[in-house]
Amino acid sequence: MKRTIAGIAVTAAAVALVLPLTRAEAAAVGTATGFASSNGGTTGGNGGTTVRATTGTEIHTALCNRAASDTPITIEVEGTINHGNTTKVSGDSCNTAADKIELKEISNVTIIGVGSGAVFDQLGIHIRDSSNIIIQNVTVQNVKKSGSPTSNGGDAIGMESTVRNVWVDHVNLIASGGEDDGYDGLFDMKDDTQYVTLSYSTLRNSGRGGLIGSSESDLSNGYITFHHNLYSNIDSRTPLLRGGVAHIYDNYYVSLNESGINSRAGAHAKVDNNYFEDSKDVLGTFYTDELGYWQVSGNIYDNVTWSATGDENYPAGPDPVSNTTVSIPYAYTLDSAACVPSIVTATAGANTGLKTSDGSCTVTTTSPTASASPTVSTSASASPSPTATGGTNLSIGAGADGSSKASGTSYGNVKDGDLTTYWSPSGTTGDISIKWDAATTVSRIAIVEASGATGLIGSWQVLNAGTGAVLASGTGAGSISFTATSLTKVTFRIAGASGTPKVAEFQTYAS
Repeated sequence: MKRTIAGIAVTAAAVALVLPLTRAEAAAVGTATGFASSNGGTTGGNGGTTVRATTGTEIHTALCNRAASDTPITIEVEGTINHGNTTKVSGDSCNTAADKIELKEISNVTIIGVGSGAVFDQLGIHIRDSSNIIIQNVTVQNVKKSGSPTSNGGDAIGMESTVRNVWVDHVNLIASGGEDDGYDGLFDMKDDTQYVTLSYSTLRNSGRGGLIGSSESDLSNGYITFHHNLYSNIDSRTPLLRGGVAHIYDNYYVSLNESGINSRAGAHAKVDNNYFEDSKDVLGTFYTDELGYWQVSGNIYDNVTWSATGDENYPAGPDPVSNTTVSIPYAYTLDSAACVPSIVTATAGANTGLKTSDGSCTVTTTSPTASASPTVSTSASASPSPTATGGTNLSIGAGADGSSKASGTSYGNVKDGDLTTYWSPSGTTGDISIKWDAATTVSRIAIVEASGATGLIGSWQVLNAGTGAVLASGTGAGSISFTATSLTKVTFRIAGASGTPKVAEFQTYAS
């Protein structure tokens, strides 16, 4: 069975300069999924200001103009970003370079394409020693490691050196050949990069899709999710996984020319409900004797050929079976592999309206604007009421802890029923948690700010502390509802605030 994949048009024309535009409370569209939702979640610049940029220099300037390297910011990008308009900018809150978009030693940043689209042309995005980064709705194309111009070691998006919590969503990553033509990987992670999700994206026309780990000794990377992506005309590395854990589901692979998912050096890959078409050796351990592992279910292999097992060549087919089990800590819903070609073709890539799947082979349209205020996730609702009403406050008699506490405050103050006592973090952000000895069902919390300190809390997340799952997210204190969850510890994470928050009560309710 043969299908034609519609190409995605890329506009390379420059767009006229737009003056920086600042707004409060901007956010990326949707909520991080996969492993990017673990380890405290990935919120990017949610809760911070928004700046419009039409050049790479303006992107760097926006980073450098922040009060600190962790001050949340969303950068809306429109137009073509290239070497000609990308220079190094200096500042206390940034560490930039002229030949790439440099996200180095920073956190809490969203880069999102808006308007007529954002194209990073021959200019890669480099993430190093950073955390809590979102990249959404952009195209990165023709980044080279040799020839001219060169950028980012030839990687379209590259991450290295203690990177945590990155969500890359609805992007196009495009090359025009392999290593001999001057290109390297489209999506590379190495040197201690963890908790990353690549979703609803297209990776095309490259010798190398991407790697996790730069060598057989670089095994500090992992917890990576790939879902609802289109890989088309890729020679290998979709991805190459050295050590660590990867969850690979509902992806559409077409024309993998030499090999596909390469699990090696003890890596564990959970490979669910993918559709492989017109491809070769789509899963196995290749080019090494250091074997990896996989758990497979629900995949469709349409016109896939398999080579024989041999020296440094261990394909999983022609009838792939699991040789390990892989535990996934977050909730997810699988589309049937039979509908993956149509659902991925309709949703993946930049400038597609940020459409997603609802998990039942149906396309869901989300807001394509980056300027809307962040709201609670689709399963949650919030109201600004200062206290919750009705039901038993389960926090009374429970335990409490947190990430830090300011002098004179206590974690226990949030569960004592006394509005005159409170907890504050040591800075403007931090975690406060309620915990129980046994699993307790919670579907609603209320965050009550102390008198004289109302309105200080900005962006937040509610987390199941045991799994790291994000139960709700939004801005401002008040009553917050979400899907009933059995847990032993619930965390309210303050990611942004206009001053030092003072939480008088953290109330929890079963309904």
